[in-house]
Amino acid sequence: MDKVDAVVVGAGVVGLAAARALALAGLEVLILEAQDAIGTGVSSRNSEVIHAGLYYPAGSLKARLCVAGRRRLYAYCEERGIAHRRCGKLVVATSAADCERLDQILARGRENGVHDLRRIDAAEARAMEPALACAGALHSPSSGIVDSHALMTALLGDAQNAGALLALRSPFVKAWRDGGAWCVATGGSEPFELAADWLVNAAGLDAQRVALATEGFPRSAVPQQFLAKGHYFSLAAKAPFSHLIYPTPVDGGLGVHLTLDLGGQAKFGPDVEWLTEGAPFDYAVDTSRQAAFEADIRRYWPGLPAGALQPAYSGVRPKLSGPGAPAADFAILGPAEHGCAGIVQLFGIESPGLTASLAIAEAVLAATANSAS
Repeated sequence: MDKVDAVVVGAGVVGLAAARALALAGLEVLILEAQDAIGTGVSSRNSEVIHAGLYYPAGSLKARLCVAGRRRLYAYCEERGIAHRRCGKLVVATSAADCERLDQILARGRENGVHDLRRIDAAEARAMEPALACAGALHSPSSGIVDSHALMTALLGDAQNAGALLALRSPFVKAWRDGGAWCVATGGSEPFELAADWLVNAAGLDAQRVALATEGFPRSAVPQQFLAKGHYFSLAAKAPFSHLIYPTPVDGGLGVHLTLDLGGQAKFGPDVEWLTEGAPFDYAVDTSRQAAFEADIRRYWPGLPAGALQPAYSGVRPKLSGPGAPAADFAILGPAEHGCAGIVQLFGIESPGLTASLAIAEAVLAATANSAS
């Protein structure tokens, strides 16, 4: 049986970043991807926003890795010529009652090390964005947007230049321990088996399934997964905004916000539709949700033209907390946390996973280094 130093399961942005970090550290890496292209799951069905780090509890992995990852991501995009824009974001209160939420977000952001946040009044917000209606806002200059596919292509290129290999159409089937190594079996039209010193589970929506198919890994260390579908609608015409516009957060997400692509076109979303555990789902956009989108958007953009929205796409977020529960943190579990040698498990890597991807990769590398020492 062939052997490598590390197998990374999943070729989304986090898996690719982890593979890159491991390969640059001198490990022989194989990336397993079930689909016929990289980044077709969570990584390609999001807002492509670079988050500043405003919303997450101080000291949490989401807070620390978002802030560190955002700095690394901007530097990496500059170095690699990856299309991105530091366009800034306005978090808006659409009523006086929401202004208290802005103060809470401001305090939390500053705790997290986001020191360029500014609380502004409605007049200043409208001076920045004349079409905006609000009672007050937070200005986050460090927020931005990125071409996620170009980012993933660059991460893969770095990993391959350092010797990593990518196996597409190679779904993970199972793994088992044999002596000091993991044996990994794949499916697909050309199944194969190989051994590895390290197994990194970056399978996104399939992370729990991969963990449960890993013989010897404690089931008690596999957290329950909750799935939240989010729909996006796009604007047929050009939006009169130059910043990202976010309402105050809602249960399960950040509300129906306005984001811009690198061409200046606007999209709105995601909303939150909790999916039934274990039930099949698809990525079809539920057009019956359009009226609710329009109502939410008109709270901060009353000038939204009638009939201007059109269905765009949807995504599904892997969460570790369900409806009504406080948002759970990332779970990045190495041998020190779960007691099982040679494996790093990544669970609940939702937003801000794209922003944090390079910092998450460093955490994966650290988990392998700490166990080796």
